[in-house]
Amino acid sequence: MLKCEAIENEKVNCLHEAIHRRGTREKGMVTRWRKRYIFCWKTATILREKALALPLREVTGEVVFTTGMTGYLETITDPSYFGQIVVQTFPLIGNYGVIPQDFENEEVYLSAYIVKEWCQEPSNFRCSGDLDTFFKERNIPGVYGIDTRKLAKTIRESGSMNGWLTEVKPPYDAKKLEEVKNFHITKAVETVTPKKCEIKPADEKEEFQIVLWDFGAKENIIRELTRRGCRVADLPAGTTAEEILKMNPDGIMLSNGPGNPEDNPEIIEEIRKITKAGKPMFGICLGHQLLAIAKGAKTGKMKFGHRGANQPVKDLTTGRVYISSQNHGYEVLRDTLPEGAEETFINVNDGTCEGITYHDMPAFTVQFHPEACAGPKDTEELFGRFIQMMRDYKEKEGASCR
Repeated sequence: MLKCEAIENEKVNCLHEAIHRRGTREKGMVTRWRKRYIFCWKTATILREKALALPLREVTGEVVFTTGMTGYLETITDPSYFGQIVVQTFPLIGNYGVIPQDFENEEVYLSAYIVKEWCQEPSNFRCSGDLDTFFKERNIPGVYGIDTRKLAKTIRESGSMNGWLTEVKPPYDAKKLEEVKNFHITKAVETVTPKKCEIKPADEKEEFQIVLWDFGAKENIIRELTRRGCRVADLPAGTTAEEILKMNPDGIMLSNGPGNPEDNPEIIEEIRKITKAGKPMFGICLGHQLLAIAKGAKTGKMKFGHRGANQPVKDLTTGRVYISSQNHGYEVLRDTLPEGAEETFINVNDGTCEGITYHDMPAFTVQFHPEACAGPKDTEELFGRFIQMMRDYKEKEGASCR
């Protein structure tokens, strides 16, 4: 981990002018350490290095913040953070160390990790190591000693921005700054999706056979399905609709995943094909967005996204508000929803679309994470809704065959 100390009220101008997303022009700013630097193409606080425990690998990525007070291991191992520099707003991270049983994926796909303070001597009966060693083994830069809440406020006010971690001393040449400004996450889903099909048996009596179309799925989605009597076929994102239908599943789960949903035209086309089969479908996060696009809706980039475990969502059918876990930077635009698609959840904070039910097919999707590891568990009942949808579908199909 790299430790930094903030220098209050000091800024350094770059020799480059960056254009704001909102159309104004503002000097780019450098976040500075003594020999290491972060460049953000908007505004940042200057930081000075105090100690260094890890040689810094140059990294460019989208800088995002998450507000979760617990579950840092689930955040670090969530494939949806592919290509991003993740900032934790909660001030102390690492107090219960590294616990492999809590991982959401065996690999780590985020580009860098920034915290205010990290615990060097974690304590937990399941702990198998500390974060510093964990990141060193994976050659992932980690930075601590930064006022992460101030950085989060900057992102909230200025909008999503790209960042560059480097040992190069400023000033920077215009070509490099233009590269940072124009950075775009690419090949996200194809990088994090599994390379082959894996079968996950039901925990107890098997009642349903599920296809998990895996665009970067969190492990807890599989756990929630298998403990409800589902045998899960975890399939790569490149699987075709024809191949899935040959398996004759009882239901299809569209998983979460990273990147811009519109960067996946081939997957969207396969989803469009499979909707014609009328199989029960449940989509989460990226899966929610991909099905919406396949049905004719559009998505858009959010100002700074929703990331954390404390996002309130309202069920429009009951009026009840739930606290949800979220991780997304894109939204389905409600004004573009096609006929037969009903918005069923909204975000209480900003009113964005958080859920859709389709009345022309047995399908529903949510933008938040009902599997919610490490919590909250308010909306895990949606997995029960999916189970009941498949049960009703099987009864209907059985009746039509008699």
